[in-house]
This record gives sequence, C-alpha cells and structure tokens, in this order.
Amino acid sequence: MATKRTLSPSEPATTPTTNIYRSSPIEDRSSRFIAIYSPSLTAKELQVKAEFKSATHRIAAWRKSSSQRALGSQQVLLETGHDDDGEKNGGKALESVLVNMNVQGAVVVARWYGGVMLGPVRFVHMKNCAREAISQSLQTHENQGVKKIKISEDPARRTELIRLLSERDRSILVLRGLLAEKQQSISPKSSPAKVPDYAKLPLATLENLEKARDATIGWVLKQIEKVEEEAAQKTSTGAEDQTPCTSDNKPEDNTIINDHVVSNIDA
Repeated sequence: MATKRTLSPSEPATTPTTNIYRSSPIEDRSSRFIAIYSPSLTAKELQVKAEFKSATHRIAAWRKSSSQRALGSQQVLLETGHDDDGEKNGGKALESVLVNMNVQGAVVVARWYGGVMLGPVRFVHMKNCAREAISQSLQTHENQGVKKIKISEDPARRTELIRLLSERDRSILVLRGLLAEKQQSISPKSSPAKVPDYAKLPLATLENLEKARDATIGWVLKQIEKVEEEAAQKTSTGAEDQTPCTSDNKPEDNTIINDHVVSNIDA
C-alpha cells in the first residue's frame, strides 16, 4: 500500500461549512466511501474536515482557472491536480470526474478501510460518490446558469433497482464462495458485508450501486477464470512429468541375468 501523507488532525476554525456538497455513503465489505465537493474551497480545506479525521484515506482532486491564457486568445486555461493520500491512482480517477463533468472546484472522497481488499471496484465507488456530490452542487446552482443534473424519482425504476441489487448481492455471495472453493482458501472466512436498506436510499445512489455491483461481479468472474487457468496449467505440467514405463526403459532383471551366467559357468 502506498505511503499515506500526514494531514492536519482537524479543520481550521475559520473553514466555512457552507458551499459543501456531500454524497450518500457507499459501503462494500466493511469499507465505507463518502465524497464532499466544493466549487470554492481548496482540496486541503476539504481533506481536514473533522468528519474525515478517522478515515483511512482522504483522496482529493481539483480543477481551477489558471492565470495563463490560450495562445492567440483570451480563453482561460484550467489546471488540474490530485492527491492519492495513499490510495494509488485514486486521485487521478477523481480528477477525471471533474473533467468529464466540466466543473471547477475540489472534491475529496474519504475511505474507511474495512479490512478486505476490494480490487478495482474501489475506484468505481470513489467516482460514483464524487459524481453524486458534484451533482448536488449543480442542482443547487441551477439559478446561476449551471447545467442541472437531475435524476427523477421514478417509483417503477426504484422498485426495479432494488430487485436488481438484491439479485446482484446473492450472485456476488455465490461467486465469492465459488472463488474461495477453487482457491482452496484456508484463511478464516470474513463475515458477509451488511446489506444496506435499499428502500431508504435515493435513486441516484441506487443507480451507482447497480454499476458497482456489476463491476464487482465482473472482477470476481475474472479471478475465477484466472484460478481455473492456473489449475489447468499445473495439471498439464504434472502430466508431462509422469513418463510411462515401457520395455525400452524397464530396469534390468539382474536375477535372471545372474542365473544365466551361473548356468554357463556350471556347463
């Protein structure tokens, strides 16, 4: 794991608490992710928020106006940056969200590590949290001419997502069991992650969770395929090492040869 940079223990007393937009939490196998976004505060100001003091990582990215201008025009150039805070490639993932949503400001995703490595799906969780926090800002600032991002509360879609997420959870449980069986794991099994109450989550979070579950299933399937390929390779190697015994490579019967020699001497 990459070295985690030491941050200030708590936010300065002068840091404003307004103009900050939060995502709903995403939980996966005891890890927890929450994002905050601000179009005006700096990444460092967001990273030292008291609510993130106990987080394992506080990954940040920012995008702001530069003092430079495009060559031959007065167009303002934008500069971007990020801070992995020990979560390698995490900051770059958040930076891409700011660019793709065409917004300026800073976003921080706090992750509380739950003891189980999540693999690539952790980046999906980070980006989904960041998108939701930024979307909250865009909705609030519609009257300032910023494009509004809104996901309608469609009851039929909500019901469908809850059904799909329940199916995904069952599939993930079965696939993880199959992977553990193929790996012949002897390590103690971790307790299943607590399933959130999907009925209480906003539609935007349900949409994000569906994408995250699909990514998890894809990752587990790849791990199963990898284990099966390694097992097949070992089986093939073992078969080549076992050379069948033929008449050409049988050991000589010394008893018979010796008896023949003795018989000739007696004669």
